Amino acid sequence: MAWPYFLDCDRFFAGDQEGCFDPLEQEMSSLSPEEPSTIIQFTYTSNAQMYSLLKKTAAKCSHISHVYSIGRSTEGRDLMVIEFTNNPGQHELLEPEIKLVGNMHGNEVLGRQLLIYLAQYLCSEYMLENQRIQTIINTTRIHILASMNPDGYELAASEGHLLNGWTNGRTNAQNIDLNRNFPDLTSILYRNRRSRHYRIDHIPIPDAYWFGKVAPETYAVMKWIRSLPFVQSASLHGGELVISYPFDLSRDPIEERMFSPTPDEQVFKQIARIYADTHATMSDNDTERCGASFYRTRGIINGAQWYSFAGGMSDFNYLHTNCLEITVELGCDKFPSEAELYPEWKRNKEALLSFLESVHRGIKGVVKDVDGNGIKGATISVRGIRKDVTTATAKGYSRVSKRVHLPHSMNKAGRVDFVLKKPDIDDHLFPTVDTWDRFDPYNQFERYSEADISEGGIERQEKPWWWNYFSQSGISPPHWLLRNV
Repeated sequence: MAWPYFLDCDRFFAGDQEGCFDPLEQEMSSLSPEEPSTIIQFTYTSNAQMYSLLKKTAAKCSHISHVYSIGRSTEGRDLMVIEFTNNPGQHELLEPEIKLVGNMHGNEVLGRQLLIYLAQYLCSEYMLENQRIQTIINTTRIHILASMNPDGYELAASEGHLLNGWTNGRTNAQNIDLNRNFPDLTSILYRNRRSRHYRIDHIPIPDAYWFGKVAPETYAVMKWIRSLPFVQSASLHGGELVISYPFDLSRDPIEERMFSPTPDEQVFKQIARIYADTHATMSDNDTERCGASFYRTRGIINGAQWYSFAGGMSDFNYLHTNCLEITVELGCDKFPSEAELYPEWKRNKEALLSFLESVHRGIKGVVKDVDGNGIKGATISVRGIRKDVTTATAKGYSRVSKRVHLPHSMNKAGRVDFVLKKPDIDDHLFPTVDTWDRFDPYNQFERYSEADISEGGIERQEKPWWWNYFSQSGISPPHWLLRNV
């Protein structure tokens, strides 16, 4: 029988397996020696090799995978995502979307490699009819961004494992720390949290954010996050051995290590526990291991309780969208030796797969009107949790409540649907423009950053609503805001 397998060579998915791999560097499945197995080359990959490998993987599994770019880095490198699902390129009703992001800090390289290996593993094992992997892919839409900072990686890799410093290559090519570059919505929340009617979900991006330096990598990921209905996410880092979860910014401006939970604290803890407990060593009580300071909490911690910072990606995911993101610190060595790649894959493989499976928990459903039509923008509120889940914003329907019992342990998501009726009042009492589109400066930035070419071939750009503030005050308007970052 021919063995489908992955190799870092031209004989990718070859029929015979001689001459292309070291038998000591192979990832064998749980199948017997007589059965086909997945084989991975556990070496570091350059940016060019990463792009080639992801494209080849998607080509070999084109019925369940494809690659796409969400933008380019400062130096013009693709931010390439590989997607796995049974219907690539399409969002399917009730199928959760999950993302994995690696290499946000360019010199934290282990997560990048693990995600490249995971992509190969998912493709190969699906084709080898691994039932677990087939179930994951057939019921989930998985997006993997192996490198969010390919420019930083290029610098770190040029120095190599032995010479790379603790921070060399951490930032992007503009010297921007990408995990400090997202809009600081957490501070906005803290300023308004005492207001009874203030909503903490889908907080709009403040105008002032666009007057700062927005990295193209940050901008691309923000567009990505807003364009797909992600439910769950993990960002893979290095430097410690722990899972942290929002909030990352302390609610006390003076106390930098203050426990600062979100309304979904228990859910975040459960998600973090799933990864930590299935990792080979993250949750054990060995005080000699890397990350020993977290052994009392069994490998998880609230981000602000560890150390506080603003502009993080996880807080942005939570406060601007429906997505719950954890930060996975994979180990104390940010740039481990190549010999450590296979052992680290073994430590993290089950945790990664369990994390993908964990998105199928809780409650899911659809919201329709009395005629059976879906209602765009229905808002789902949970009593006792001051953060709603929203698909967009739809007005003009009466409220419906349901009491739902959730067992302590859930292996799959429960189904709860709603049917809403329109009240007997005039439609003009409700706004016709969604507040998200009307007041979120991101949409204005998007709308006016794309030039409209008239029939005469002359570039025409309308000015956004805030343009007159600059004109009337005698200050030169910021033309750079009318261009894509």
